[in-house]
Amino acid sequence: MKKLIDYFIKGLLIFIPIALTVFLLFWVFNSVDSVIRNILPKKIPGLGLLLTVVLITVIGFLASNFLGRKFFELIEKIFRGLPLVKLLYSAVKDMIEAFAGEKKSFDKPVLATIAPGSKTKVIGFITRESLENFGLADYVSVYVPQSYNFAGNVLLFPKEAIVPLDIESSQAMAFIVSGGVSGGSS
Repeated sequence: MKKLIDYFIKGLLIFIPIALTVFLLFWVFNSVDSVIRNILPKKIPGLGLLLTVVLITVIGFLASNFLGRKFFELIEKIFRGLPLVKLLYSAVKDMIEAFAGEKKSFDKPVLATIAPGSKTKVIGFITRESLENFGLADYVSVYVPQSYNFAGNVLLFPKEAIVPLDIESSQAMAFIVSGGVSGGSS
């Protein structure tokens, strides 16, 4: 029974951010499309999608100036103050920031040796170069994503077990997430 509950919780942690993102995109698209249908007498295929992309771009533009940034900081403060919303919002925002934000976390792909003398390696991304606050001055933290999954593990490796990879982060991520089927080469 405990294993079933663990599976359910793990599934929930994966399902909620995906479902929430898909739901929100679908809702925005349908809302924009509905407004357009009420305004225009003739249906234009793809116009809702185009306007959704324009809307997202305008939001990005507004967030790039002082007043817009303050407005979105206020919204973020409100979201981070609501218990369940805080959990969902923070998880989705942190994941997006890690891949595409100004504070990219997955920009240092590495090859890590599992154990001294072992030929077994994992590909991951350095997320913290110093672990002195954990009493591990000679270690780094490496995020190792899982294949076909939106999950992963943070593993701690001695610095000498890490070799930087000379490939784009997106190639490394594609290689890992696809189970080694795609990415990893130019």
